Amino acid sequence: MSTKIVVAGGGHGGIAAAALMAKAGLDVTVYEKNSANNMGYDWTDIFAPDALECIGLDMPDDDLFEYKTDMTFYSTNEKTPIYQDVPIDEREIKMERSDIYKVIIDHAVSCGVKFEYNYIVEGPITEGTRVVGIKTDKGDVYADLVIDACGCESAVRRNLPKNWRVQKSPRQNEKFYVYRAFYNKVDGFTADDKYKVCLLPEGKTGIGWVASEDEYTDLLIGRFIPFDLKEAQRTADVFRKNNPTLGTEIVRGGQFVQIPVRQPLSIMVCDGYAAIGDSAFMTVPIIGSGIANSFKAAKILAETVIGDTAHEYSAKTLWDYQYRFYKELGAGLAPLAVVKLLLTQLTPEQLDYIFDNGILTSKEMTITAKSTGLWDFFHLSPDLPKRGLAAIKDKELVKELLWVVKKIALVVTTCARIPKKYDRAAVLGWAWKYDQIFR
Repeated sequence: MSTKIVVAGGGHGGIAAAALMAKAGLDVTVYEKNSANNMGYDWTDIFAPDALECIGLDMPDDDLFEYKTDMTFYSTNEKTPIYQDVPIDEREIKMERSDIYKVIIDHAVSCGVKFEYNYIVEGPITEGTRVVGIKTDKGDVYADLVIDACGCESAVRRNLPKNWRVQKSPRQNEKFYVYRAFYNKVDGFTADDKYKVCLLPEGKTGIGWVASEDEYTDLLIGRFIPFDLKEAQRTADVFRKNNPTLGTEIVRGGQFVQIPVRQPLSIMVCDGYAAIGDSAFMTVPIIGSGIANSFKAAKILAETVIGDTAHEYSAKTLWDYQYRFYKELGAGLAPLAVVKLLLTQLTPEQLDYIFDNGILTSKEMTITAKSTGLWDFFHLSPDLPKRGLAAIKDKELVKELLWVVKKIALVVTTCARIPKKYDRAAVLGWAWKYDQIFR
């Protein structure tokens, strides 16, 4: 029986899954709003290179990537830096997003994937309890399976029937509003820290970084509430006071984007529908990196779809994709979302206290896109009792930490109990318990 699979949006995970499915002989078409020469944001991305193996790709050519520089973290007062120390064999690679897209699209095309550019996906077409296609600005497209790779505010996911219980949009503090621009590098200055990350800069809930490269200085401003260009420019001026390499001329970028920084979606499959990448909130909640997780999820999704030899593509047959994702990745990402919630509730004074008293160390801040588990973030060390004593001197901080411990225990237990086989009542019950943890 001939079947048609549509990937809605050109997200990394969707394209990667499309390539694997097309290579297996399935008919797959990607519908993307941008043109072929205008894919993604005008910036660099960082991800773990071993994720490429999941989708059948080798390391890119040497001229397309470089290894990431270790970050230096600062709290609001910028007094006590914490340095990353990522082992050489665990370092992520940095690539232009346009180059990442070229590599995976060329690969997908060679596998037989078809691409339709300049199509704006407006929502799903549903019949009864099933997604049967997508609505686009150029007309309706019908399919046996729709893979949602439209991103954080996916029009497909957002317009699914309410009683399907798929969360439509991220809630407050579950989405980062990011401004990123590459400025000219001011000559005559040397950056003390090549990749400087500031937490709660100016006491505002969010982050900022200044990365001094050979030919430019990379500035990122991220917050949990929207802000405009005027505020971005004002904040850039503040960063220039302590970062003299940051020039005033934008040489590239200068974009606002929205990135999910939260736990993975509690229900990511329905009859005729599966979400992946940012559409399923697969970023690492602490750092917002999602490319590696999307590639790994693509392999799981493709294997699930290929294994459905009856081409049913129902919630029941697609459930193994979500189950395996949680067992292999999601069960580590979800507890990190609890840690992220703590960071949104800390005051600047509490964060300064944590940094200045060594409660956080280099080990905790050495997080890479490979790290999808809570236990990569917290660890036992000889000085743990000393750090614990420093923490308990702040009673309000202790309350916050105890709240986090309780939430983490709950989310770990809940993720472990995800139903192995699809039963709608059991799945809805599990999803409700999971979602309640983060409210």
